[in-house]
Formats: sequence, structure tokens, C-alpha cells
Amino acid sequence: MSTASLPLPLIWTPPRGAKPPRHLADLSIEQLRAAVVEAGHPAYRAEQLSRHYFEAPAGQDLTDLPRAARDGLRAEFLPPLLTSVHERLADAGTTRKTLWRAFDGTLIESVLMRYPSRATLCVSSQAGCGMACPFCATGQGGLTRNLSAGEIVGQVVSAAKALRAGDLPGGPGRLSNVVFMGMGEPLANYNRVLAAIRRMLAPTPHGLGMSARGITVSTVGLVPAISRLTDEGLALTLAVSLHAPDDELRDTLVPVNTRWPVREVLDAAWRYADVTGRRVSIEYALIRDVNDSVERADQLGRLLSGRLTHVNVIPLNPTPGSKWDASTPQAQGRFVAAVRAHGVAITVRDTRGREIDGACGQLAASAQALSADPARTPEAGTSPT
Repeated sequence: MSTASLPLPLIWTPPRGAKPPRHLADLSIEQLRAAVVEAGHPAYRAEQLSRHYFEAPAGQDLTDLPRAARDGLRAEFLPPLLTSVHERLADAGTTRKTLWRAFDGTLIESVLMRYPSRATLCVSSQAGCGMACPFCATGQGGLTRNLSAGEIVGQVVSAAKALRAGDLPGGPGRLSNVVFMGMGEPLANYNRVLAAIRRMLAPTPHGLGMSARGITVSTVGLVPAISRLTDEGLALTLAVSLHAPDDELRDTLVPVNTRWPVREVLDAAWRYADVTGRRVSIEYALIRDVNDSVERADQLGRLLSGRLTHVNVIPLNPTPGSKWDASTPQAQGRFVAAVRAHGVAITVRDTRGREIDGACGQLAASAQALSADPARTPEAGTSPT
């Protein structure tokens, strides 16, 4: 593992109600053209600005625009939204976790993972999370605010440019997958997440030209939002963070279950699969002596049998001071075998990034601790490496 970092800034409290500045990534191309004209520029500047933002190498100036117009257009449509303040590398440099500081000092994270056949970015959709799942580092910290579409897209654009530039081992490459599995509950920030996705899907130069099949939206089970997503007509992958097959346990692990219980969540997921033809991913964080018994595996298998689904077992990445721990390899093996016996596809997620605060929220929590007590260092124990 190698680590690259910049000094962490002090965290400051923004004025109440402050919003991220408007960015071209917040706008559809039609909205951008109208805004450019309203600002006194020809409409075709919208295409030039989009091409620069989505395609030009990082750090390149607006060389295809008149020098006299550059500063004004940059300030109006390309304001800085995210600043990288800390990076950690693992897996021989093929995994890179970035801690971003937003305009108001809030901290979010993204993780770029390069594999032999693909490159995946895990993005945040909120600063913090309000779902309060007790085993999750982000949930323990609560919700600060929603991210703007521009802040979400900014994470993706940065990763895409890093891959094109060959910044990760393996030479120049392409970002193929984006998963909304970082900080936050994506469907609790529905409008901005969908706006960001549409910019990812938009053909160049108006977006990143990604495939909908390469984008996964994860949710703890906000049923009305799942139904809304079903009707969008997008062939995205839906991932449901289930973590327990029964309401009694899931009420504890995923508190929103008291509002939308397991059966309602799965019914909404099966409708999504029926309408889109896309297989639903069931996310299941395996927690020692909590949800990893063969009995619960059998119950899960019965719930999912015959459905268009796949179970993604996630070995828990424990957070400092938490009572929750990862299951033993033996318990994990028994659990997987019991689910598979019901004819349900199941795999164990590749556990990348454990040594770099891989679970979402861990690096931000470490940075908050450093800001509160600058005398502390990650080596002194603020970082669970």
C-alpha cells in the first residue's frame, strides 16, 4: 500500500441553507444552452463547455474559447465543486480512495477500482446518511446534506479522466461502471441522483456516454422511490441492501424496515425486474453471529428462489469501536452454500480497500477526528488500517 495526501483542512460550518453553486453538470444540454444565451454568449458555447468538462484532460484550460470570455464562462458554469484533500492507494495502486471537500467544507468519499476487464467507481450521493444502519460508518455519522447533481457527476468525471490519463496501473483505460454504494441513500436524493445519471448516460460531448447497464443504484428499500425508478424507463441495475430476510432482525439492522418491511421491499424489487428485465442485486452484509446462520440463509433462499436476482454477500468491514464484526470464513461458506441450495445465484464481493478505510464513511470520519484534534495522526490510531 502507498499513501498520497495533502494537509487536511479545518472543517467549517456553512451558512444555513447554503447550496452548491450551479454547475453545467446540474443542467440538461437544453438548459445549458438557454443559460449560456441568457449570460450573453452564443448557444454553441454550451457544446464547447460540455466538451471541455467531460472530455478535456484534467487541468487543461479553455483554449477553444475566446480569452476574454474564459473567466466569465468558467465562473458561471464551471465553478469548483470538489477538492481532493486526501488519497489512499491499495491493491498495487489499482484501488484509489479519495476524500473530497465540498464548497461548504463537508466531506465525501469515492473509490475507484480497476480490474483486468473493467473499471468501477463507487460514488457518494449524500454527505453522510440518514438511514442510521448501526453497522455502517456513514450511518453512524448521520446526514449532513444532499449532494448536487454536479457534485455527484464531478466524482465520476474525475475518475474517467484519471483512467484516460493512465493514472492507475495498466495504462490508459475507460470508466465502465458506476455504483451508487458510497456515502448516502441514493433514492433519498432522487431528483439529483437521476439528473446525474442522465448526464452520465448522455452522449458526448453532452455527457460521458456511459451505458445504463453499467450503472447500479443501491437502496435500503425506499419503496415509493423504487416504484418511481421503475417507471423511468432506464435499464439500470437495482441493488437492494437487505441484510436480513426477516422483519424482526431487519428492523434492527436497517431501521427504515419499520416503514417498508421486507415483503414490500422485495415486491417493489420484483416489479422493477419485471418491467426492466434487469436482474436485481440483493446486498447482504454478513455479520458474525447476527445474520449469518444457516437458518437465515435458508429463509433468504426461500424468499428469492425463482426470481430474477443475484445475492452479493459483503464481508463486513468493521468500524472502530463497533460491536459488529465480520463472519468467520467457515460461517460465510455455510451461508453461501445454503442460499445456493435454493437455486439462487450468490457470490462474495471482492473485499478491496480494507487497509485504506474501505467502508464508506471511514475516511471521512478519520478526517473529522484529525480536524478536531490536529495533533492526532492516522498512524496514532484515527485510521482503522
